[in-house]
Amino acid sequence: MSKVVKHKTAHTPPSRRLPNRNVGPFFEKLAAAIDEPVTELEYSSNFELLIAVILSAQATDVSVNLATRKLFPVANTPEAIYALGEEGLKEYIKTIGLFNSKAKNVIKACKDLIDKHNSEVPDNRKDLEALAGVGRKTANVVLNTAFGQPTMAVDTHIFRVSNRTGLATGKTVLAVEQRLLERVPEDFILDAHHYLILHGRYTCQARTPKCGACPVYEECMFKDKQAFAEL
Repeated sequence: MSKVVKHKTAHTPPSRRLPNRNVGPFFEKLAAAIDEPVTELEYSSNFELLIAVILSAQATDVSVNLATRKLFPVANTPEAIYALGEEGLKEYIKTIGLFNSKAKNVIKACKDLIDKHNSEVPDNRKDLEALAGVGRKTANVVLNTAFGQPTMAVDTHIFRVSNRTGLATGKTVLAVEQRLLERVPEDFILDAHHYLILHGRYTCQARTPKCGACPVYEECMFKDKQAFAEL
């Protein structure tokens, strides 16, 4: 019986929308359960963060950290990484998925940072998204984490959690992002991205959500939460 439930309901969307009155308590409980709402990518500068986020596309934070622990002590500025060239950079990131295209993008991004931004990471969406390898999600992460801007980077975890709980339903990443920005309380907006991604990574998992240990079980609108809580 448990196997049938797991297969059938893991990606079933919620039947109802999370009521407005429950959004505040939802984040209050996440905040109480998650002590450090921070990225698990390792970095020590805005530039290192940018590179780490570019490398993290379709890859785990763990795999990125393993690579950057070797890369950043050798090259952690636009000039230093650009000097490595694509082939040199690949030697450090070849264990990460899509490393060929990522090496190409990172080198291009470094060149633009040097030529157009005085080797500084831009603090605005337009200039960030003009960099190779930087899309809306990457720009949102950098703007939020590096510059404290109220953006919402919707990855697979946040997309799943938002739809499953009823917090912000939508068929596209952009729709969920916009809905989250409308619904997340001001007191939690800066950390909401990290609360949701960590909740999705460790509790509200894709195939087998840990509903029995979920801090927002009462607020969650997932119609099969009781079945998963009993597994």
